[in-house]
Amino acid sequence: MAEQRKLHDRFFKQAKAEGYAARSAYKLKQIQEKRGILKKNDRVIDLGCAPGSWMQVASEIVGPNGCVGGIDLKEVEIDLPRQARTLVADIFQTEAATLLALATPQGKPLRLADALLSDMAPNTEGGGGGIGDHFRSIDLCRRVLELAPALLRPGGHLVMKVFEGEAYPELLKDTQKMFAEVKGFKPEASRDVSREMFVVAKGLKQGMRAGPIEPPPGIAKAPPVPREGWGSGR
Repeated sequence: MAEQRKLHDRFFKQAKAEGYAARSAYKLKQIQEKRGILKKNDRVIDLGCAPGSWMQVASEIVGPNGCVGGIDLKEVEIDLPRQARTLVADIFQTEAATLLALATPQGKPLRLADALLSDMAPNTEGGGGGIGDHFRSIDLCRRVLELAPALLRPGGHLVMKVFEGEAYPELLKDTQKMFAEVKGFKPEASRDVSREMFVVAKGLKQGMRAGPIEPPPGIAKAPPVPREGWGSGR
């Protein structure tokens, strides 16, 4: 009989003990340890930010003079530090300027972000291992790559989750066209049974930037606009 998935493993228990919203906090911590994606005072955008664990980790790293903006279809219900802000919205219907404003410290001018994070995952078909899950996760990553030139400064970094499958090598190749260094990484905190992989891309290449970005008049929390096939990671 197949070994049952262990939901309450050591990372789950550690997250509870250390005050993180989910065990996924340690995935970002391990990516940071190996690849150094974030640094003090960075501006960071977190796509699919609920329940908030990656925002907690990113906020710790960037410190009070940095800023972390997150977007998700679901509310982030935990208390976050003052340098973190969230928006309930659909990334397929949200303008880049709104996301940049979300990651801009109060009173500071709008500018491109230093890092773009995505722990988004599709609403899975029984465990995140199906072919449909794979292609839906590829669709999410394609949206992240579409947004990246309008969100990241030249030299900026990207982390995005994908379920491995036949389209994964092509995704890596397309990411390599945009970034100087691209590698796949599976953190120890990922469950053994999971097919999730994190594409870690460093150094957005010059010339990838989109056109001028005008700041929006303001950021208003909107009700979620559900898009079939995606939700936030854990």
